[in-house]
Amino acid sequence: MERQARGSGPTAIAGTSATRRTGEGTAEDVAEQDGASQLSRRLGRADLRAVPEARRAVRELLRGWGRPGRSETAELLTSELVTNALVHTDDDAVLTATVSPSGLRVEVRDFVARHPRPSVPSADEGTHGRGLVLVESLADTWGVRAQGGGKVVWFELGAEAA
Repeated sequence: MERQARGSGPTAIAGTSATRRTGEGTAEDVAEQDGASQLSRRLGRADLRAVPEARRAVRELLRGWGRPGRSETAELLTSELVTNALVHTDDDAVLTATVSPSGLRVEVRDFVARHPRPSVPSADEGTHGRGLVLVESLADTWGVRAQGGGKVVWFELGAEAA
């Protein structure tokens, strides 16, 4: 079941893929076609170092894209989804970000079927429990869909939205 907050559903992108090495020695697959680029990265089990690396990779992918502030919002929401996948599952995850002139779609796939639910955190939870609330309030659209034995949590941002 796919949950969608607002807007249209998933978009597909085809293209040729290339692997490039980043400064940290990890590989990223980047595909480009028809003005769109796609980043794909495997995230290791419970490896929270992947969170800032994912933010940096999305920042690089979005260089020169969208209105001011859109890239920062995308980085924040990406880090929330990556953190959730790594903290709330005991397995690997896969980050995919697709950017085109019209917008951005970020997906984080994990291998646990349990679906996340946004909830209003209580005051005694500190900063925990706010990730999906942020995604819900800042993304143009977002959702969760089952895939294989796991799920994909995704969000979209339009390039020109304020």
